[in-house]
Amino acid sequence: MNREYHKWFSQNLQRDMELLVFGHAGRAVIFFPTRMARFYDYENWGIIASLSAQIENGELQIFCVDSIDGESFYNGEVFPSVRIERHLQYERYLLEEVLSLIYQKNNGDYIETAGCSMGAYHAINLALKYPWLFKKAVGISGRYDLTYNIGDFRDLMDGFHNDRVYFNMPAQYIANLNDDQLLSAVRNMEIILAVGETDPFLSENQHLSNLLWEKGIPNQFYTWESNAHRPHYWRKMAPMYI
Repeated sequence: MNREYHKWFSQNLQRDMELLVFGHAGRAVIFFPTRMARFYDYENWGIIASLSAQIENGELQIFCVDSIDGESFYNGEVFPSVRIERHLQYERYLLEEVLSLIYQKNNGDYIETAGCSMGAYHAINLALKYPWLFKKAVGISGRYDLTYNIGDFRDLMDGFHNDRVYFNMPAQYIANLNDDQLLSAVRNMEIILAVGETDPFLSENQHLSNLLWEKGIPNQFYTWESNAHRPHYWRKMAPMYI
């Protein structure tokens, strides 16, 4: 299996950023790490190995990007408006720098997003905001509104809300999405949501799926046994959905 390590200074983030690439061809996948995790964790957890057949035969090329959630949503030392601005800098890094690398490394025209846990939020949010760039989005064990408390998972905006927060919470903005051109692009994407039947985010996944259907946006929704919010399950899910 082709494996590449890349590191460069991001102008958007003003810091070094790292990522791993697995594979040589096929559908390009931006694979977002879990909450506070790193770009190498999916490899360490055996999730890349679970995709090895698809990677080696040229079906998939995986781009495991790093996270800066500790500087944005989980940075309790700064005001929430600063957190969301840092997240938007990360978004620009993805759109301007990571996609540039993908265009260099991959000759196809099929790019998808995927992620588990917090990575699912990033995958679904980015694809819904820029659907003309992506053909598919996969959210596994995800949370799609970070602004309220769910069990042990707190409101990451501490009650703060503005337009920038709103337009980065899929469970909020999808309900009011009326732009025909944007809706058409979203409807052309394949969207997959998967979550455990006892996962605290189950109802949120059901809610997002229903919101999408209400807007005429097809999506696939899968419920797994138990909590299913750990690498043991993600190793099974990834080959099925990514």
